[in-house]
Amino acid sequence: MDEASRPVTISFIAESAGVSVPTVSKVINGRSGVAADTRARVEALIRRYGYRKPAPAQRSNLLELVFDELHDMWGVEIIRGVERVAREHQLGVVLTEFGPQRNAIRYWIDDTLTRRPACVVTVAQLGAEQRDQLRARGIPFVVFDPTVELPDDVPFVGATNWTGGRTAARHLIGLGHRRIGMIAGPEHVLCCRARQDGYRSALEAAGLPVESDLVVRADLTREAGHTAALDLLRRPRRPTAIVASNDLQALGVYQAARAVGLTVPRELSVVGFDDLPVAALVDPPLTTIRQPLTEMAETATELALALGRGDRTPQIGLELATTLTVRGSTAPPAD
Repeated sequence: MDEASRPVTISFIAESAGVSVPTVSKVINGRSGVAADTRARVEALIRRYGYRKPAPAQRSNLLELVFDELHDMWGVEIIRGVERVAREHQLGVVLTEFGPQRNAIRYWIDDTLTRRPACVVTVAQLGAEQRDQLRARGIPFVVFDPTVELPDDVPFVGATNWTGGRTAARHLIGLGHRRIGMIAGPEHVLCCRARQDGYRSALEAAGLPVESDLVVRADLTREAGHTAALDLLRRPRRPTAIVASNDLQALGVYQAARAVGLTVPRELSVVGFDDLPVAALVDPPLTTIRQPLTEMAETATELALALGRGDRTPQIGLELATTLTVRGSTAPPAD
């Protein structure tokens, strides 16, 4: 087929330049991340063939919220924030759950591309292929609280996890604790690593040793927190305080303390992370690091909609501040 009869599409430009479709899309949309010589080659082909960026197809009056799994109160806070913004903009919300094995993802991306939502807020961590497919169809997306390192051009909203971990440990140090344990989250989860690093930083700044036998890694569930806390509390030199990586783990610490005959906070102080509604309802009420989940969800949704409108945004990566909420689960250590 000669050049005059070939359709001038983005795929044709990519093939002619010997690059990928996402690379051509970056050049067309003025995004960074393309080498200068590659950009020049693509721009020359665009001028040569008279390629014109097609007018975007009309997106639907929906926004999509995507989870891997929706099984605890953490997800409810996110849904609440997304729905608040959706109501303000008179948008419907489509809620998708991939499931434990992420089996639904291959069906979800096809359905989403067909629906063409106004935007996507994804708690599930999408791969590069899914992100490129959304970009190619002009569907803006924002990652909520990323658990893995993302490329610089991927928009996200998270929280100051390192600061939160440091604040939790500093609170306990200020009360006089010197043997402070931590139930760390899974190693591969970015926010959990940041919380553990903040905890470690607070101990080092206070001149306290960072003892490996005071840190136990566990999943972010009540059951895993219970098992990990039993491990810590049954050691000959047990900690006098424990920082958990989330509130569910902290509830497991409460159970473990009761099992070994310790009272909270007189004999064991406990700090959680998230400040879920249940934190104020347990006995004693849980001291925790407040992660503003609802506000984070609102911010992520507003950012996704702004990107869809083509608004100029000062930054595409945002972290909202964490704060300490002191309740009844922390006190000075017993003599």
